[in-house]
Amino acid sequence: NTHTHKNYSISILHYYTVPLITYKITSQDGRPMPKNIQGWYRGVVANAGAVAPITAFQMAVNGGLERMILNGETRELQAIEKIGAAMGAGAISSILYSPLDLVVIQQQKLATSIGGALKAVTSEHGAMALFRGFSSCAVRESIYTAGYLGVGPVATQQIKGMHPFFSENEQAARIAGSCFAGTMAAVMTHPVDTAKTCTQGDLTGKTYKNARSAVGQIYSEHGIGGLYRGGAARTVRICGAFFIVDNVREAAMKYKAEFMK
Repeated sequence: NTHTHKNYSISILHYYTVPLITYKITSQDGRPMPKNIQGWYRGVVANAGAVAPITAFQMAVNGGLERMILNGETRELQAIEKIGAAMGAGAISSILYSPLDLVVIQQQKLATSIGGALKAVTSEHGAMALFRGFSSCAVRESIYTAGYLGVGPVATQQIKGMHPFFSENEQAARIAGSCFAGTMAAVMTHPVDTAKTCTQGDLTGKTYKNARSAVGQIYSEHGIGGLYRGGAARTVRICGAFFIVDNVREAAMKYKAEFMK
C-alpha cells in the first residue's frame, strides 16, 4: 500500500530528525538544548507515531476537497485549485496537529512522558488548553501541506525542463524541487511557528497572550532573527519530508497506471 509506505517513511524521517525538532523548539522558546541523548529524543514517540495518521488524514481530506471542487466534472484541477485544496486540508488537520505539538513542547519543557505532559496540561489548565495555539498551527499547516502536495511536484517538473542535467537525472530534479518548495514553506511559516511554539510553551499566558501578539513581542525584543530562531534545523527537516513524499507520490502514480488500469 503506497500510502502506508509513505506514512512509514515520514515516520522514520521524524524519528531520525527529532533532535532537529528539539533544537528548533528549545531555540524558539529560549531554552538550552538538552545535554543528553534522552533529552534530544524526548517526544519522539508522539512525533513519529502520530505523523503517519495525520499525514493520512491530510491526504484523505485533500482528496475530499478536490472532489468537492470538481463537483462531478471530469477534468484536471488547475494549479490554484490543487493548492487551495491542500491548504484547506492542512488547516483542518490542525485539529490533530495542534494538540500534538503542544504535548511535545510540554514534554520537553517539563522533561516528562506523554502521559505526564497530558496530565500536567489538563489538570492545571483544562482540556481546552491542548488547543492553545490552534490558529497559528492552522496557518502553518495550510502552507506546509500546500507545499508538499502542490508546490513541490510542480517545482520538480519545472526544474526538469530547465537543464538537460535535470531532465536526465530525475532524483537530482526531485532534490532540487523538494529543497525549493521546502525552503519556501519554511521561510513563509517559521515566524508563525515560532510564535506558536512560544505560546504553547507558556500555558499561563504570562509572557505571550496569544500567537498574534507573540509575533510582535518577539520582533520588538529580538528583531527578525528572533522570529527565525531554529529556522535552519526546521528547513532541513521539511526539505527531507518533501523529498520523501515526492518520491512515494511518483511511485504511487506509476503503480496506479500500471496495475490499476
